[in-house]
Parts: sequence; structure tokens; C-alpha cells
Amino acid sequence: MFKQRVVFVHGAGPFGAAAWPRQHGMALAYDALFLRRHGFDALADPLESSFTEDTAIILRSLADDGRGGSGGHVVAHAQGAIAAMMAAVQRPDLVFSLTLVEPACLSLTAELPATSAHVALMRPLFEVRHQLGDEDFQREFVRRMFATDLLEPATPEEKKSARRLRLQAPSWEAPLHIVPGVPTMVLTGGWEPLYEEIAGYLQETGALHRISAGGHRPQDSAEGDRAIRSFIAEVSRSASVQAS
Repeated sequence: MFKQRVVFVHGAGPFGAAAWPRQHGMALAYDALFLRRHGFDALADPLESSFTEDTAIILRSLADDGRGGSGGHVVAHAQGAIAAMMAAVQRPDLVFSLTLVEPACLSLTAELPATSAHVALMRPLFEVRHQLGDEDFQREFVRRMFATDLLEPATPEEKKSARRLRLQAPSWEAPLHIVPGVPTMVLTGGWEPLYEEIAGYLQETGALHRISAGGHRPQDSAEGDRAIRSFIAEVSRSASVQAS
């Protein structure tokens, strides 16, 4: 039986399949690919992030489904949503649907109140990120973003994670545009005005907006997982009806 491809794109934290624990089972119904963005590798040293490289990784994963076809659904979290949108703008023919989870698409809403306040808070930190140590940057980032303190990184992987965070380009610098004609759902956790503002903006341009408990990772909740699966299934059914 032919399975449609679903490509999962992580944010700044866990990557690959580890970023999508609730969605592993979707491999039963879909050809599920859990990508690693540029600079995310379990063995190699972290690299500076690149919106362009991330976009290319997504497009390569959609260009050939291994059966002579192409295209698929894209599910992306946080910073990963930036490249997902860029891929859909470049090749809307390859992107059957977009599911954007807590999307860090700040350049779309830069002039709106919550985004403007967030950028004003975070920009000074990013301007000196190359002068700071990985752990110092991570500590201050978490304080500003989540108003809490973080335990010092202890394991080698925790230290790599701190470096990856410091090497992420500011989200508000991404060259984003609205995606024309691609079915889109935005899933947020309802906890942070910044992400609700971005979701509201995308909703005004035609996207669906669903809210599920779970903070910055609503995809980890049962309700959020159902929203993702239901949206992709509905887009697939609608496409099948139109094709018949």
C-alpha cells in the first residue's frame, strides 16, 4: 500500500525522532521522516544554523519519496517552522500541507506588540552571543524566554545542546513570506502571547489555529497529537476526493 510522506522538522531542542515521541506511530499509516536540521548531529560538533540549508534539507526529503513520486506533508516545531514555510514558498507543489507547532516565525509579525516586545528583550542577547560562552548564553536565554532558571549542563550532550542554542540565528531575521495555497494548521500551547500572536496572524491569512495544553510542546499532549493527525488525514481525504 502506498503511504504518503510526512516530514517532521524539529526546533532548537531534541532533534530527529527524539523530538516527536508522540508521532512515532504515524509511521504505520505514513512514510514518516524525522529530519535533523543543519548543525544537529549526535556525533559532529554543532554548526551555525542556516535557514537556507534547513530549507534545502526539507526540499530534498520531499523531492523523491522512494517510489518515483514526490511531495508530502510537513510538520514543524518552533525554529523548524521557518524553513518549513520557506520550503513551501519555494516549492508549493511538493508541500501537501503545513502543520506549524508554536512557530517561531517572528519576521511575519515583527511590528505587532508581543513580537516587538520579545525582539526588544532578546535582540541584545543575540547581538553578543558570539562573545558569550555556550552555558552563559543558554542560562540568559532561558531566563528571558521562560522566566526561570536552568540547571547547568552536565553531560556532553547537554553541553552540545547549549552550543546549538547559541548558534541559532535570530528568528526575526528569517526571510519569510506567506505561503500561497498550501493547507496550513498552526498548533499552539496557549501559554505565551508571542506564539498566539503569530498564530493569529497566520489564521488571518487562511490557516487553521488549534490550541492544546502542553506549553511550548503541545505536540506531546494527546490532544495536540490528535490535532496533527486529524489535520493531515483531512487534507489527504480532501485531495483524494478532488482527484477522483
